[in-house]
Amino acid sequence: MHSSVSLPLDSVVSVDTALVDGEPGIDLDPTERVELLLRDLHSSRSGLTSREAQRRLIHVGPNALHRRGGRTWPRELMVQFTHPLALLLWAAAGLAWLVGIEPVAIAVIVVIVINAAFAFVQERHAERAVELLAAYLPARATVVRDGEMAAIDAVDVVPGDVLVIQEGDRISADARLLEGGIEVDLSELTGESLPVFRSADAAEAGVPLAQASDIAFSGTACTGGDAQAVVFATGMHTELGRIAALSERVGHDESPLEHQVRQVAWLIALVSLLLGAAFVPLATLGAGLSLLNAVVFAVGLLVGNVPEGLLPTITLALAVGVRDLARRGAVVKRLSAVETLGSTDVICTDKTGTLTENRMRVTVLHTATGTHDLESRTPRPSDPTLTRLATAMIACNNARFDHTGRALGDPTETAMLVAGAALGAEVDSDERQRLRQKQFHFDPARKRMSTIDSSSDGVWVHTKGAPETVLPLCTTELDADGHPQLLTTDRRTTLVDLVDAQARQGLRVLAVAERRLPSGTPPDARDQAERDLLLLGFVAMTDPPRAEVADAVAVCHAAGIRIIVITGDNGLTAATIAAQVGITHGEPVVVTGEELERMSEAELDTLLSTTPELIFARSSPEAKLRVADALREAGHVVAMTGDGVNDAPALRRADIGIAMGRSGTDVAREAATMILTDDNFATIAAAIEAGRRVYDNIRKFIFYIFAHATPEVTPFIVFALSGGSIPLPLTVLQLLVIDIGTETLPALALGREPAEPGLMRRPPRRRDESIIQIPMVLRAWLFLGAIAAALGMAGFFYVLLGAGWHLGDPTGPGTPLHHAYLQATTMTFFGLVAGQIGTAFAARTERASLRSIGVLSNPLLLGGIAFELALAAVVVYVPPIQHLLGTAALTPAMLAFTAPYPFIIWGADEIRRWLLRRRAGVPETIAPAASFAKT
Repeated sequence: MHSSVSLPLDSVVSVDTALVDGEPGIDLDPTERVELLLRDLHSSRSGLTSREAQRRLIHVGPNALHRRGGRTWPRELMVQFTHPLALLLWAAAGLAWLVGIEPVAIAVIVVIVINAAFAFVQERHAERAVELLAAYLPARATVVRDGEMAAIDAVDVVPGDVLVIQEGDRISADARLLEGGIEVDLSELTGESLPVFRSADAAEAGVPLAQASDIAFSGTACTGGDAQAVVFATGMHTELGRIAALSERVGHDESPLEHQVRQVAWLIALVSLLLGAAFVPLATLGAGLSLLNAVVFAVGLLVGNVPEGLLPTITLALAVGVRDLARRGAVVKRLSAVETLGSTDVICTDKTGTLTENRMRVTVLHTATGTHDLESRTPRPSDPTLTRLATAMIACNNARFDHTGRALGDPTETAMLVAGAALGAEVDSDERQRLRQKQFHFDPARKRMSTIDSSSDGVWVHTKGAPETVLPLCTTELDADGHPQLLTTDRRTTLVDLVDAQARQGLRVLAVAERRLPSGTPPDARDQAERDLLLLGFVAMTDPPRAEVADAVAVCHAAGIRIIVITGDNGLTAATIAAQVGITHGEPVVVTGEELERMSEAELDTLLSTTPELIFARSSPEAKLRVADALREAGHVVAMTGDGVNDAPALRRADIGIAMGRSGTDVAREAATMILTDDNFATIAAAIEAGRRVYDNIRKFIFYIFAHATPEVTPFIVFALSGGSIPLPLTVLQLLVIDIGTETLPALALGREPAEPGLMRRPPRRRDESIIQIPMVLRAWLFLGAIAAALGMAGFFYVLLGAGWHLGDPTGPGTPLHHAYLQATTMTFFGLVAGQIGTAFAARTERASLRSIGVLSNPLLLGGIAFELALAAVVVYVPPIQHLLGTAALTPAMLAFTAPYPFIIWGADEIRRWLLRRRAGVPETIAPAASFAKT
């Protein structure tokens, strides 16, 4: 049993569909008459039962795309052997092999293999981490099951299901329309940029599938209208699945950070090769070393300069950041977004649902008979204006009550549905749909919605929307006796003042109107329907601000992040909410959509650059795109929220497009970089803080790696410049143990550091700021690196001189000083390990004192240091390892000599940071305004 679309779009499709009643598959033509198609699918217009759907799911499998190609992991693993740092190590191994020091060559190759395996595992882990985010926000579909509409995971859709498709939905399976009409964006399948209309009334049997005007394809987006459709293909059997099966190429989206680090890796490789090439003749000709010793020096120089864990650890840090954000309610769809979040300096936010709770309720109704408080417990007398208003509120509405009495749908429409029910209007959704003849869906540009409905006394147009767009279409008003009266200029002015007064109280106000149509065919054109309206009244709703938003806004302002409100709501309402949550403190400049349309690009640029407190009201999605373009052109890093179909261009254009996980459409979520599962502005602030923390931790890791270059290279430079008079203080094999053994876990732990105090009091970093900067390199190489190098060499000479060694004395096997030499190199090894501990603690903060974040606040780092010391003990005291690496047991006095090393290195950097804070006038402990990021 199986189901498959066997021919491409431009042919009549025959589907060998799987039926779950044990019958063999039959040829299925999706363009045949609907009754025949339903018969062949063993379905009906009322959909499937839940039990039948479960049986079909077992037979046909989940409605998901999967790759049919071969394994890609061998190619991904091979990449780890060819990145620039690996190539540098290959050069070192080849050099060692050429001059006959095979043990060193083999050891370097082992390092390459271990590092490649480590990097491969980390990147696969990062890839899985991002893929698993789908579990936080599964794609959903609305189907008719057991005779009722039900929201299910899209992967559970099966052939025979009846899909309910509404504006903003991403269609989850190939389906034939049964009723209604929709506009569909087919760009993902055909490349067509303009939406096409699909209608159940346009059935054409026997035509190519692509030309069938009643077919909707999986993966396409509904940009308008609503319909019901029966599913005839799911998963890999859809047209989208056929296309996916044809393409096996999987691209890697390299983030700007990864690109920057890769460039640094090439720079390190180039510098290392040049140093090695320069020092070989210098060591042989100038210092008198043999060619063998010069090559040993060159190999050590190459290995000491290679930060083996750089690339995989950065990838892992970004992936961990993505997982942490998901737990906070922000699903990030690609790794690079974590980096971008840290530099965001402007947030363009919606009002409804993001700053507010999106739990609308009608509080006041205004009609010609006066103001009616719906929250008052006093009984309301019979009022014909309220009855007509309630009837229109229900008719021009797509919300409904479920079997438990809970209102389902858009928050504004559910509020009006509840209010209409309280006024005694008929709210049965099936009856409403039966009487509805046509719907003009909500248009963000027109800011209104209309329906054409039949009743016992004729056919009526019902309209609801923003007062400034509905009122000009009204010529009359329903008076207190239930009769139309002319709308005079004075009355219009009074009504506008009434709306403004409600908006100043933070209420959202909609106007509701109607018109009785003459007998005959209803108008098809929207402009013909929405004219000469009769104003019934105004509906005022409240949507209180979220309690946590004010703190989040304060955090953003302290972090130097500007917040601009862009809303389709009234400017006075938006200004009131903005003031309540702290976005504005004075009189903000409110720009309406019409005013923005009249502005030139230069005027908009001036407005954005000179007006700190700015609100764009009654704005269209096109206005969002224009504002995002202007801000990006000025060099800002922009985060933009949106939830509608038409918000998709602005979400794609912004540096961080943020869609709403609850109220947002599928199209908006598809276009966005980040999805808020709780639709909460406070989560945006948390995401920015987490982005800054991840970026900081990557810098800490890079600094930690770089700080070891100087002490690791210094022994080989001392050996070369002395012309071999000073024996090699550290062997290449011991150096390799440091690079791939003792250094790795503490480096990884730095990627999980808690946020540094004052993190959200810094200004945002510039878009073009490099992650590796000169002050960081100087601090790593010439400050802490130099101190660690001096301490490492001090331990070496402490042991060697203590044994009676003088410059030039032989220390090779069989000489009296050979054991002392082994202890001396072991001392250098252990000294560098001790220095790593001090460097790890110093790397935890850049300016704040370690006390301000807590010495023990990163248990992963403490565990990494414990492992580091345990591994060092094995190297120093286990005889087989001693023989392999050329080490010897250290005495208690030698260990005591190295004990202060971590404190010296950390203490020196603590003094440096104290001087920096003192010069900048910053207190030792900077308490952040609030903390949102997980630690």
